[in-house]
Order: sequence, then C-alpha cells, then structure tokens
Amino acid sequence: MLETRLLTRIEKKKALLDTLRPLPDAPVKRFLEQIIVEWIYNSNAIEGSTITLRETQLILETGLTIGGKSLREHFEVINHKDAIDYVESLASGSEPLTPFHVRQIHKLVLTNIDNDEAGQYRKTQVLISGSRHVPPELWEVVREMDEWGGWLKKAEISTHPVGVAALAHYRLVSIHPFVDGNGRTARLVMNLILMRAGYPPSVILRVNRRQYYNVLALADQGQFEPLVNFVGRAVERSLTLYLEACTPRTEKPDNDFVWIPLSEAAKGTPYTQEYLSLLARTGRLEASKRGRNWYTTHRALEEYSKSIR
Repeated sequence: MLETRLLTRIEKKKALLDTLRPLPDAPVKRFLEQIIVEWIYNSNAIEGSTITLRETQLILETGLTIGGKSLREHFEVINHKDAIDYVESLASGSEPLTPFHVRQIHKLVLTNIDNDEAGQYRKTQVLISGSRHVPPELWEVVREMDEWGGWLKKAEISTHPVGVAALAHYRLVSIHPFVDGNGRTARLVMNLILMRAGYPPSVILRVNRRQYYNVLALADQGQFEPLVNFVGRAVERSLTLYLEACTPRTEKPDNDFVWIPLSEAAKGTPYTQEYLSLLARTGRLEASKRGRNWYTTHRALEEYSKSIR
C-alpha cells in the first residue's frame, strides 16, 4: 500500500541506518530526547492541549508548572512520558503485543486524569467528535480487541512494518475501546510497532492534523492507502532526522544534498511550488516538513524527474 517511491526511500534509509549500528550513544541520546519532546507535544496538541513545544520541554526537564495551564494538561505531558518509557521497555523485548499491553499504555496515559477509566474498556457508547464513524457497541469491545490482537499477530508476519503500524493504529481508533485517550494510545502503539521493527519513533505533526483526520475518515470508507502513506511520510521524516543525527559530517555536504524550501527548489524547473508541495504531501517527492514548510533537495528533484521519464 505504500507508494512505490516512498517505500523505496524508506527501505533505503532503514538499510543505511542499520549499517551504522551500533549507533553512537551521544547523538542517539540527543535525537531521542528531541523526538520524545516533539512526540509528546504534537500528540497532545492534536487532542487540543494548549501547552507549547517549549513548555512541554520545560515540564519534562524541570517539573515546572506553567502558569495559565490546567493541571490536566500538565499530567498529559508527564503521563505521556511515562507511557513512552513503558513503550520503550516493550520495544526492546520479544513478548507479543496484546490488548493487555494496550490497556497498560492507556492506564499510564490517563493516570491522575481519570483514574476510574484508566486502563479500562469503556462501559458506555461513545461518538467520535467530527467523524461519521460509529464505534462498536460497548459489549462488543472485548471481542473486537481480542480480534485486533489476533489480526496484529498475523499482520506482523505478512505486512510491511509501516503498514502494520498504520493499520493497527487505525483499527484501535476505530474500535475506540476507551472513553478518552484513544488517539494518544493508538499513536503510542503505532510507534511501539515501528520501534520493534528497528525504526525510530515517528511523529504525526499537529500542523498536519486536518490531513490526519481526513485520511482516518477515508480509512472509515475502506480506503487505507492514504493513511498508510501518511504514516509512511512521518516514518521517512524520522529516518531522515535520525540519519542526520547519527552520520558524522567532516565537511559541508554537496549542494545537491542540502535541504532547501520548495519555493527555492522550484526555480529553474518545470514545476511550481504548489506542484512540488503536492508531490511532497503524497510521498512522490522526497521532502521533509520543518515547522510549517516543506523542504527538499536538488538530488530528490532529480530522482523524481528520472522516475517519470
């Protein structure tokens, strides 16, 4: 289901990352610290948290209370870090991922926010705000989650890890097994699956929230490719950042490999900035989103041009 060019780039970058193993401790530590802050901030922001990226970092590093922010929002940051620690412990093991582990992740996400519901399947019917999808009835949740566990065991054998991670995430959101915290839990499970397969954790960015909900809505209609490719682009971004962090650089890279904004990349080409943005969003062009803007390289443009000849 991954777009061919995107899949090729992901596998090439993953193979390159594997050649660098064992990875240098200091760069990996710095990268993980950065990506974890980004992961927590964006996952919470998608769900409506008003705590900023910098405030997230301050809470994690100093334990400071941010004025004007609710106690719940502070716990959302702290709890997410605890859940990530648990996910990392599971990622380093070989025990099969089951609904029990999903409930444990959810328990950590909701501790001190809603202790009665933390780690417990919902006991009422729910509706997903802004979605036409109706989750299964509450008495069907246990069976649906057991089936999710069985599906996952088979999918991990037959499907590319990026596809497994994306679809496992979607199926959890679709079941909506908990009253609250489903999205955060599903994204944690997504990264657990990726990390077990040797990929770095990947972040669904808050600025892509609308597109994220759109591809989930398409999955509700049985169209899974947009979701898998959306997650695939997040995976490629993390691989790119990981490689940049772990690859020693003794001299300035060739200009063909320097990341530049799409507005600059479009100059002297038959492509407009808008068209390059479309290629980036669909995974057909190697690109990386930094802040709100897409960046690419002259080499990536050359590779794309070759692929359509």
